[in-house]
Amino acid sequence: MPVMEPDLDAATLKAWARVIDDGPFSSLCWGERIAFDNPECLTLLGALAAWTDRVRLVTTVIVPQLHDSTMLAKSLATGDVLSGGRLTVGLGVGGRDEDYRAVGASTGTQTMRGLADSVAVMKRIWSGEKVTDSVVPVGPPPLQPGGPELLIGTMGPKTVRSAAAWADGLAGTTLDLDVGKQNELFDVARQTWAAAGKRKPHLATSFWFAIGDDGQEARAQVHRHLLRYMNWIPGNVVDAMAPTTGWAGNDNELLAVLHKFKNIGTDEVYLIPTSSDIDQVRRVAELANQLT
Repeated sequence: MPVMEPDLDAATLKAWARVIDDGPFSSLCWGERIAFDNPECLTLLGALAAWTDRVRLVTTVIVPQLHDSTMLAKSLATGDVLSGGRLTVGLGVGGRDEDYRAVGASTGTQTMRGLADSVAVMKRIWSGEKVTDSVVPVGPPPLQPGGPELLIGTMGPKTVRSAAAWADGLAGTTLDLDVGKQNELFDVARQTWAAAGKRKPHLATSFWFAIGDDGQEARAQVHRHLLRYMNWIPGNVVDAMAPTTGWAGNDNELLAVLHKFKNIGTDEVYLIPTSSDIDQVRRVAELANQLT
């Protein structure tokens, strides 16, 4: 979903959701920020549950420390019920102190331990355990027994190893589309999950994209998006990153990149829009049919 683009309205978001749901895609994804002009993540979850019928709904990612754990568990369970059990929850610690400050959360909890503590509370609630001094447990129970699938938002092996105790897989990000480095991270997950006696982890990664016949304009689109989104980083630093961050090119070039990720065992690639132009997702839909 193009949730980090400017001047969004309900009609644009609904149109994107419908095209994604009608297409060959496996998931519809969106992320969370607080101190930014973007839709609130959990409110949007309710709308997306109503606007779609087929695809999995994936948060990439929610930062639990920005929320009360009990209320977050209740909100996500509600989203799971409304979507018919189609919710997958990507979680991360977040990289922006300003989001913590905006909601009055302690940056001292901006750790994997803080994340794991929140997950533990949510899992107890989703299992039906009474964690508050109330007459009945916090509900509703999620439609998926034990709660939604949980993915760790990560770019590094330390985070992967730390999350293995509770996560079902990875919601990774690659800035430079280095398939070899991504496979090394996937191998860490495969080995860590196996050592813990868990089933194979779900392996997903993501990158910014702009698809177009004019490669220079597509790259400029990525650049504009990065300058807006990465507003906590000095503009000259973003300018230096932009030529090699994300992907920009034509249909055949994107298909070749996706095949490379498929060949290393990637279960899903989450393509992050750099424009709210719905033709972007329609063009990718045509390509996705060629990946099977």
